[in-house]
Amino acid sequence: MPELPEVEVVRRGLAGGITGRRIASVDVLHPRPVRRHLPGPDDFALQLVGRRFAEPRRRGKYLWLPFADGDALLAHLGMSGQFRFDPAGAADAANTRVRISFDDGDPQLRFVDQRMFGGLSMSPDGAALPAEIAHIARDPFDPEFDLAAAVARLRAKKTGLKRALLDQQLVSGIGNIYADEALWRARLHYARATDTLPRAAAVEIITQAAAVMREALGEGGTSFDSLYVNVNGSSGYFDRSLAVYGRQDEPCRRCGTPIRREPFMNRSSYRCPRCQRVPRHARF
Repeated sequence: MPELPEVEVVRRGLAGGITGRRIASVDVLHPRPVRRHLPGPDDFALQLVGRRFAEPRRRGKYLWLPFADGDALLAHLGMSGQFRFDPAGAADAANTRVRISFDDGDPQLRFVDQRMFGGLSMSPDGAALPAEIAHIARDPFDPEFDLAAAVARLRAKKTGLKRALLDQQLVSGIGNIYADEALWRARLHYARATDTLPRAAAVEIITQAAAVMREALGEGGTSFDSLYVNVNGSSGYFDRSLAVYGRQDEPCRRCGTPIRREPFMNRSSYRCPRCQRVPRHARF
């Protein structure tokens, strides 16, 4: 699933292409991406026609496209959801699910989703913040993000450190990739017990997570395959700068020890066994 930098790249691309534009027509090519709209695909299309987009917004990994009338289109990218801008006469990319045309002509906005875990749904009165994601914590890029409060919440939990970092109700936007990268930078093991973490270490891990995500954003995010691309179809290049994630058996960039891959929550964690030793107090 795209993490904060990848979703922010998409948000910025959308902002330059849909803000202020009025929807002329909507074609739902497959019902699954609009499955949360219970009245069905035809009604979903009718609900959008005539509305004008305001500037797209994001919280953590969650993206929504506000309308000028106060409602919003909530967009969940899932594992492979993409927004693409294409001329109306261009052939659909493979797995195009929804086409949105505008009254000012090209380009169209197209939602592409190979695996169809993502989707689009209407959020009444959701322009400022959709009720569906109101429980999601602010992310480190949010001007109102409170680092001290996030640190206090982190240290109050009784869990492993990486599990806490992935908890979107504690700090949003951090996923598997950037959690591993931040832990490596902070020299912390993913199973370190959060309730034994000194305040300085808690500040450090959140600060490092913000730093690595900011660097990733500067390189367009992290792309390992064609499932994540920007609205113009381009990939991000931060995978070339990753220190541990996806680098099993390659040398640690700091000490040269081979990077280790270990199972974690039905996925994987990558760490340097020398720089990130198993702690005395661990919660796996």
